[in-house]
Order: sequence, then structure tokens, then C-alpha cells
Amino acid sequence: MQKIQNFINGEYVDPIKGQYLDNIEPGTGKVFAQIPNSNQEDLEKAVEAARGAFPKWSTMPTEKRSKILHKLADLIEENLEDFALMESRDNGKPLWLAKAVDIPRASTNFRFYASAIVNFSTEAQVSEGFMVNYTRRAPIGVVGCISPWNLPLYLFSWKIAPALAMGNCVIAKPSELTPMTAFLLGRLANEAGMPPGVLNILHGEGKGIGQAIVEHEATKAISFTGGTTTGKIVGATAAQQFKKVSLELGGKNPNIVFADCDLDEAVKTSVKSSFTNQGEICLCGSRILVEDSIYDAFKSKFISECKKIVVGDPLHAESTMGALVSYDHLEKVDSYVQLAKKEGGTILLGGKKLDKEGFYYEPTVIEGLDETCRTNQEEIFGPVVTLNKFSSEGEAIRVANSTRYGLSCTIWTTDLKKAHRVAHSVHSGIIWVNCWLVRDLRTPFGGMKDSGIGREGGNEALRFFTEPQNVCIKL
Repeated sequence: MQKIQNFINGEYVDPIKGQYLDNIEPGTGKVFAQIPNSNQEDLEKAVEAARGAFPKWSTMPTEKRSKILHKLADLIEENLEDFALMESRDNGKPLWLAKAVDIPRASTNFRFYASAIVNFSTEAQVSEGFMVNYTRRAPIGVVGCISPWNLPLYLFSWKIAPALAMGNCVIAKPSELTPMTAFLLGRLANEAGMPPGVLNILHGEGKGIGQAIVEHEATKAISFTGGTTTGKIVGATAAQQFKKVSLELGGKNPNIVFADCDLDEAVKTSVKSSFTNQGEICLCGSRILVEDSIYDAFKSKFISECKKIVVGDPLHAESTMGALVSYDHLEKVDSYVQLAKKEGGTILLGGKKLDKEGFYYEPTVIEGLDETCRTNQEEIFGPVVTLNKFSSEGEAIRVANSTRYGLSCTIWTTDLKKAHRVAHSVHSGIIWVNCWLVRDLRTPFGGMKDSGIGREGGNEALRFFTEPQNVCIKL
């Protein structure tokens, strides 16, 4: 059994107290590795390393930092097979999905920000003959990046890449449920030529080392992706020290299907947006709202396509859905299905745990639930979607906005005016029209309401990891 280590000051090191957590493989339900359960002493070592590395890294020529990040992107691509295998065993997602999406996108994150920093510009305002004002963007210093378990390397790199690109030193914590790809990244950072102490990776529990990273006076900014409840704690803690904070939290995303849509395309993509990665993506469309005139046709086609989903061993090529991340999460998902029955819902498909080793759940479709019930209001984060019908554009918008979340929304219509009108009325940070999960890294990413604060992606991410300094020169 492998026992992984923390990555501090360019070296792999054991946790100072020698305490470890079991890492369970979702596909088998068995322990396949142990990870450090880091504490304050480990954090102090990481802080010391990061502080020591900051003067050199922050003043390194931008082109040189860019070259190192490009090299890291190359190395991730060269090691795609190893990363994908570890992510599949760690997370439970199909191996083919990790190869096709997660690992390539992680490489793209580093490559995008490596390119962005050599084209990043600051602002200047000139009052002819009188003065010049310009804004300088300086790296903050040591920053904390805490990433979730659903897209382990993709979201880990999504946080650390812009922070590193702008000259900050990072103390990062991957989820204790999915630590393996972050563990592998340390070696590649060294191979890419990243100076020791620039990137430090600590493993352990969120309530332990995660909270310690947020609380430590050395971390000047915190980027966190995870659940809304934890996000509130992170935000409140960071506010006590006036830290910059970016919170990308939960979602209960509406998928609005109008009668004038391309029905076949809407059905095909809605299956993907419901069950990709076992529904364990914050952007999944878990509430499908269908115009009443096409409701029966959509339902019939949707159920038919869902029946083609193959739930099985993540390492098998024929599996289109793998295992949920943990036993506790499996129980949580099942508890919501049982709740939906009590709330008057009808199970159209699935609704059961699979009788096999590992944490497998059937793709589940439920109809007949009131928009205000808990099943339609609370984030389940699994392969469970609800179907509801609407009779007017206004009703669709009202129901779409009826939860405390506002992360993403998908709209299906061939009417361009309607698309814009509805998009501008739905309270979501991300709107897709006739597509899903199509991303341009130049655009800001984030949610409204309880789905978080701050924006990641593009120059928004680069700006977040800097402090603006205004300079005024009288001529």
C-alpha cells in the first residue's frame, strides 16, 4: 500500500506527527493508499518555505515564470496516463473521462496562464501636461488554495496556475478524498524548474489543515471551491483578517427546455449535463424544466437515453458512469432519493444503490415534485435529476430563480431574442444556450447568491492574486 507525502520546499516529506488517513478507492470500497493528516507544524514549515521563495519568484522575469509553467503543462501531457489512472482510482470517475477531459484541461490551465501573463497589461490614465496615473499589479505573497474532490487535478490547477503565474507562492490543499494527482504534481514542478518553496502541497482534513491554512496570518488570499456550508466558514474566517477570498460553491442548476428547441440535441446534451462524472460536477443541470407542450416527448426520449448509461468499474472502457467518491456520499445521495419519495416524487428511473463492491448508484430521474421541496432546493451532487414542466416563459424564470443558488443555467431554444431575454433574467453567473460545459478560459467564472463570491478565469483570476497599487506622477 502506497503512503504518500506532503510536498514542502521542493521535497516530499512525511507529516511531522506521523499521522495518516486512509484513502479509499471508490470503485472497490477498499483502502489503496494512506495520506498525511497534516497539522499546524507542517503548515509552519510550508509557510517558512513559501516566504523564503517569494522574493525570488515574485521578481523573476515574467517570461521565465511563463516558461516554467509551459514546461509543467508539457509534463502533465507527457504523464497523462499516470495522472488519469490515479484520478480514476482516487475519484471513481471513468478512466476514459479522466483521459479525455480532466487531465488535458489541467494542462490547459497552466498553459493558458503561462501565456496570459506575458500579455497581461495594467492601466494608465494621462492628463496631458499635468499628471500621469498608472496602476501596478503586485503579487500578494503567500496564498492558500483549497480544492475539491470532484475534479481533482483540473480544479487544483485552476487555482494554483494563476496564483503562480502572477508571482505568488502557494500553499495548496487538495481534498483528502482525492489526493493522488496533487501528490504526483510536486515531482513535475521540480522537473519544470520551479524553485523550491514556490508550490507547497499539504494533505489532510478540511476541518484541520484546511482551516489552519485559512486562519494563518501568512496567507494573504484564499481561493476555495467546495460546499456552501464550508464556504461560509472560510469566508467568515478570512474576513477577520481582511484577506482576499474567492469562493466557488454549490449549485442547483436549472436546465430550461423550451418547445422551440432542437429536441434531439437538448435530450442528448441534457443526459450529459445530468450524469457526467456521476453528477458530481457543480455545473450539472440537476433541475430539468420542460415546456408543457413537449414535456411527454422530452421525458420519453430522455429516459430512453438514460437507460443506455452503463454504471461500472471506472477502469473499464465500457463504463459511462463510475462510482461515487465515498461511502458517506453514497448514503447522502440515497437519502435524498428516499426523501423525494416522501415528498411525493415518482421515480421514473433508477433510485437504488447497486449491489456490488464500491460506491455505485443508478442514474436516477424523478418527477412530480413541488419546486419548493427540499429535493428541488438542496444540492445533492450526485446522479439524481428532477423533471418539472412549465407553461410560460415567466414561470420558467421564476422556478429557475427559486433556489438560494445561482451558479449556472442552460437554456434550450432556437429563438435568439428569447435566449437573451431569459439569460438576462435568470440569476446565474454562467449561462449556456443550446450547449453545456463549453468554456473559454478568458471569461470570468463564478456564481451568484449562495453559489459564491469572486470570479475565476481570465484576467479576473490574475487580478485576484494581485494587489493594485496606484501611482500618480505630477508632470
